[in-house]
Amino acid sequence: MKRLLLRNADGADPGGSWSRDPGDTTEGADRSQIARVGLRLFLVVVSSLFFLFLFAFIARSQMADWLPLTDPLAPLANLWQLWLNSAFLVLSCIALQWSRMAARQARLDATVIGFALGGVFAIAFLVGQLWVWQQFVAWGYFVASNPANSFFYLLTGLHGLHLLGGLIAWSIIVAKFLHRVPLAQLGVSVELCTIYWHYLLGLWFVLFALLASTPETYEAIARFCGLR
Repeated sequence: MKRLLLRNADGADPGGSWSRDPGDTTEGADRSQIARVGLRLFLVVVSSLFFLFLFAFIARSQMADWLPLTDPLAPLANLWQLWLNSAFLVLSCIALQWSRMAARQARLDATVIGFALGGVFAIAFLVGQLWVWQQFVAWGYFVASNPANSFFYLLTGLHGLHLLGGLIAWSIIVAKFLHRVPLAQLGVSVELCTIYWHYLLGLWFVLFALLASTPETYEAIARFCGLR
């Protein structure tokens, strides 16, 4: 009788079901907060890296040997391939956002479907980017043949590598879903993965807008930044 009273005092309800240890809840919240802070710091570092490359891009575009990729006979004169790839990335973010919202509502099936579709569309984006690279090579626009080419490969390649890293994390979460890890333990992972995808989408549109701009736009930006 004494042991029973001690157990009830430690957190069991009168029906005999045990409440969760408050220490477990606190530890889980701490891990989630650490993961969120870690992602924010990582995104700050990535943003700084791309800012430096974009600054170098604008500065280099003012040199006489810069041949724009948006000229009538250049590969980016028609942007439909990049628009198609952009649509894949947008669909990927929409699917992951759907998964994120379903996870908050504890709807397992919708969470899994949305998360899987997000990865599939992201893979389609990367395949599309490789297809654009293949078109560049087929037209003779190699990495070292012109500074504009080099920056195109550099910026799109760096963005693709960051998305590929996200897909590695995505595949780990998918494996956990397949091993029937409870949704309550994966909700934070789904949320952080979605935030990372949204960031990459915004970054991609910045890169897309810059790569598809005209020399006049580059000159205006250079003047604004004091590079001319």
